[in-house]
Amino acid sequence: MTDGAWIDTPQRYGRISRGFHWLMAALFAWQFTGALLYVGIGDTALTRFVGGSHFTLGFTLFVLVLLRGIWGLANLSRRPPHPGRLGRAAVAGHALIYGLMVAVPGLALIRQYGSGKPFTPYGLPLMPGHDEKVAWMVTLGDLFHHWLAFTLLAVVLGHATMAFLHRRMRDEDVLARMT
Repeated sequence: MTDGAWIDTPQRYGRISRGFHWLMAALFAWQFTGALLYVGIGDTALTRFVGGSHFTLGFTLFVLVLLRGIWGLANLSRRPPHPGRLGRAAVAGHALIYGLMVAVPGLALIRQYGSGKPFTPYGLPLMPGHDEKVAWMVTLGDLFHHWLAFTLLAVVLGHATMAFLHRRMRDEDVLARMT
C-alpha cells in the first residue's frame, strides 16, 4: 500500500483514521478553548463567540467518536501494533480517551433532554422540547459533564505529550504514524 492509503496498515494509520483524529483534535481544541475562556474570564462577547457553537460541536464530536470507533474496530487487525508494557499503557490510555469522548457529550445530551428544552443541532429536531424537567438527568449532567470534560482535556494533553516523548524514549516516532 502507498503512503496515502485510505485504510490502516501496520506501518501507519490510513487517511480516514488520520482525518478523524485531526478533525476531532481541532474541534476539541475549539471546545476546550471556549470552556477555558469561560472559566478564566466569564461571560463575555469573546466567550459567547467561541462558546456559541458548544452544543452543536459537542453533538458533532459525539457522532464523530461513534463513527471513529466503528472505523477503528473495522481496522483493528491492520493498525500499527503497541508492543510491550508501554503498549498496554497506550491501549489503556486510548480506551480512557474513547470512554471520556463518549461520556462527556453523552452526559450533555442527557442533561439537555432532562432540561425540557429542545435541541436542534444544524436545524435537525433531535430532541423536541417538553414541559416537565427530569431532575435526575439534569443533576447527572451538571455533576459530571464539566469535570469529566476537564479530565478528558488532561488525558488528551498527556496523550499528546507521550506522542512527542515516545520517539525519544523508545527511538520510535509514533507521531509519524498519525501525520
